[in-house]
Amino acid sequence: MSPTITTSSEANGNVSAATARAAASAAALSEAAGPQPVTMAKALNTALADAMHADPSVLVFGEDVGMLGGVFRITDGLTATFGEQRCFDTPLAESGIVGMAVGMAINGMRPVIEMQFDAFAYPAFEQIVSHVAKMHNRTKGAVKLPMVIRVPYGGGIGGVEHHCDSSESYYAHTAGLKVFTPATVADGYRMLREAIDSDDPVIFMEPKKLYWSKDLVDLAELRTAHSAAASAGQSSEGRAAVARPGTDATLIAYGPSVPTALAAAEAAALEGRSLEVIDVRTLVPFDDETVCESVRKTGRAVVIAEAHGFASVSSEIVARVQERCFHHLAAPIRRVTGFDIPYPAPKLEKYYLPGVDRILDAVDDLQWEN
Repeated sequence: MSPTITTSSEANGNVSAATARAAASAAALSEAAGPQPVTMAKALNTALADAMHADPSVLVFGEDVGMLGGVFRITDGLTATFGEQRCFDTPLAESGIVGMAVGMAINGMRPVIEMQFDAFAYPAFEQIVSHVAKMHNRTKGAVKLPMVIRVPYGGGIGGVEHHCDSSESYYAHTAGLKVFTPATVADGYRMLREAIDSDDPVIFMEPKKLYWSKDLVDLAELRTAHSAAASAGQSSEGRAAVARPGTDATLIAYGPSVPTALAAAEAAALEGRSLEVIDVRTLVPFDDETVCESVRKTGRAVVIAEAHGFASVSSEIVARVQERCFHHLAAPIRRVTGFDIPYPAPKLEKYYLPGVDRILDAVDDLQWEN
């Protein structure tokens, strides 16, 4: 079982002076360097470390997140810096991990737990639906659950079933949960910090295939901006982003599908067609305003997601846009999603996942003749 949880000061007392100096020196060098190529994994790791530095009630636990640093190394170095009382390994029991986090959150902690792989979270689903999502409502607001459940999800890594599920629809359908999914390095940092700050439970969906994507980012600037926004009570929660402006049609995507949508828009531009790309960012709460403003402008839309199309988040997006933009639509809204089959073998995933060609085919089908 995990070590006994102690206070931040007790935990930090276990960290050697040399380790603390090394961490401070690395942070100083990072801040002095300014914008530099940063991976999504590094941004998430930095967000966790910054949150733990800023708030002694934040702790991280899950399977292999301690000395190993997680399967994808998102928690790398946290145990060395903060001690085993604040970043530690658990038994292979997802329901136990979530159940323990619920108890900690009720008692004033801010646990951040990792499910390791998307489908590994299913044994904890009863805890998430019956307790995490409902505790605040069940107690008429008396009990809050400020906890984050990190779920690496989606395909594109050559994994097998149970390692590449897109399970966001289950969580988005469950009232009482917020669902975040970043698509850029900067959003990885920004949105994880906001998730940890939230007094409501957040399912934080991390696109596995984007862990090693790189953007030019100033982590020190993001850290400062987060502190300023938090002090002012500001948040990007529930706000989509225009990832690429356009005029002819709108591509609506989130998480791992955003880079694919951008690639499709780039290819369409070579053919003389201007496609706007909307990055939804937070599935719950959903930003109807930004999405519908774009569709009303372009008159055409394609929704892109890796998950199965039937009874999905993409289905909900289509319904919401159709209800709000019906009289502005020049064509039915199209979807490009994963097929309604179990996730295929690694050699076949390129046929299963939405790609540029499938997106452009859907765009071509938007009744341009009219």
